[in-house]
Amino acid sequence: MGDYHSLEVWEKAHELTLLVYQLTGSFPKSELFGLTSQMRRSAASVPANLAEGCGRNSDRELARFGRIALGSANELGYHLLLARDLGLLSDRDYALASGEAARVKRMLASLTKRLTDSR
Repeated sequence: MGDYHSLEVWEKAHELTLLVYQLTGSFPKSELFGLTSQMRRSAASVPANLAEGCGRNSDRELARFGRIALGSANELGYHLLLARDLGLLSDRDYALASGEAARVKRMLASLTKRLTDSR
């Protein structure tokens, strides 16, 4: 694969990570080492795993790291739900972020399927 910047899914995952950082910036300080950290870590893990997979220079490895990224995206989805249910995210912000997370998950699933089917 090579350059992760060329992947649309990486770009969308990076944008999602920036959104999560923005949304969690208003969380209470008591959550800094809890939900804030967990959400930021799981969000950043998605594009980071794609970047790492691209650096391995094989479709098989990129597919493996794509599946890891999908797991992180699913984890983020739960954290978004928890933040909403705890009153840390508004319904509007939850809908925006979870919609973007769902989009990234669909793109990751498509990428990994395409890479796996091409073998």
